[in-house]
Amino acid sequence: MHDSSGRITVQNLSKTFGQIPAVQNLSFTVEPGSVTGFLGPNGAGKTTTLRMLLGLVQPTAGGTTINGRPFNQLTNPGRVVGAVLEAQSFHPKRTARNHLRVYTAAMGLPDRRADEVLGLVGLAEAAHRAAGGFSMGMKQRLALATALLGDPQVLVLDEPTNGLDPEGIAWLRTFLRSFASGGRTVLISSHLLAEVEQTIDQVVIISRGQTMYYGQLDDLRKSQQTRIIVQPADAGALVTALQEGGITGIEPTPDGKVAVTGSSVQQIGDIAAKASIALYGVQEEKADLEQLFFRLTSGQYVGQLPGVPGQQPATPGQQPGMPPQAPGMPPQAMPPQGMPPQGMPPQAPGTPPQGYPPQQQPPAGPPQPYQQGPPPPGYQQGPPPPGYDQQQPGHGQHGGWGGQA
Repeated sequence: MHDSSGRITVQNLSKTFGQIPAVQNLSFTVEPGSVTGFLGPNGAGKTTTLRMLLGLVQPTAGGTTINGRPFNQLTNPGRVVGAVLEAQSFHPKRTARNHLRVYTAAMGLPDRRADEVLGLVGLAEAAHRAAGGFSMGMKQRLALATALLGDPQVLVLDEPTNGLDPEGIAWLRTFLRSFASGGRTVLISSHLLAEVEQTIDQVVIISRGQTMYYGQLDDLRKSQQTRIIVQPADAGALVTALQEGGITGIEPTPDGKVAVTGSSVQQIGDIAAKASIALYGVQEEKADLEQLFFRLTSGQYVGQLPGVPGQQPATPGQQPGMPPQAPGMPPQAMPPQGMPPQGMPPQAPGTPPQGYPPQQQPPAGPPQPYQQGPPPPGYQQGPPPPGYDQQQPGHGQHGGWGGQA
């Protein structure tokens, strides 16, 4: 059923590439009038999910709808959904205006719409320039202009802040909030958490293709306790006073401060004043989206030792670059400096490693004059260009085309 609301629904969505599960039983809804952040580390399945939403990848199980229908069943989808999955799909020699006019013709829109959206994204003065010479930030704006051509009800943007400078990020934030305030739907994926935190209303956090959190951003913040860092004159006395005041979330820090949870700055200040304890500093640490994100997605990727992928830590007695020792065998010793590896013949004095011959040294004495060797078989030297004087000062005396002295 076509409901024309702009609602996005993802229901039990899964996708497997061979034996690799990219998305696993993912479900969420994006409501009109809101900006939803689709967050996860690189490789979590964000782009694959967006491609399935836009009909570019066939799901293994589950499905997605926009306005109550799969994308491939939408009538003139460019008028319903504006999407940017990558900001590089331009002909490098085509101007920004002509690039957009290709799409206006495909969607049955007047050519003037190209200039309208260029003005919306701040590229009006660059309309005549070839897209191949655009910066990454300008390409992002041109991609957004392409998505806006059909005046869509829904915007789907994959990493839209890539390449934007701080001014561009602030502009995009304001634009998306204004777009959603008109009852439209915005879904943006990102791993730049600090930027989207000030833009989004609700958040979907995924890791390993699975939903780790789905809900309002404020609810996620409220689920985390605020921590207050206090720098008292007497940490022990403050801990005692707080405990007597019924506060249990107390943790002294190594630098002489006291971390308190489950309380407020006002309550801590009142207790300290009543106990005549001077406070030199009070700092309230609120859990931000980035900290919460790392807690929810930690462990997706485990770092390994530098060097060969999959390298395991060396066992005791194992030399770097040497194979592991069998149980009960003595550790292998590396050859002394200057000696060849095991299985290589001894090196003669003055011979470089790996058996390369010693460098040829030039003979002693004054430098010898240059003598040109005979030309290769079949070589025929062409006539010099008109006006060329072989004996003219500044030219080589051997008939070649060398550079001037």
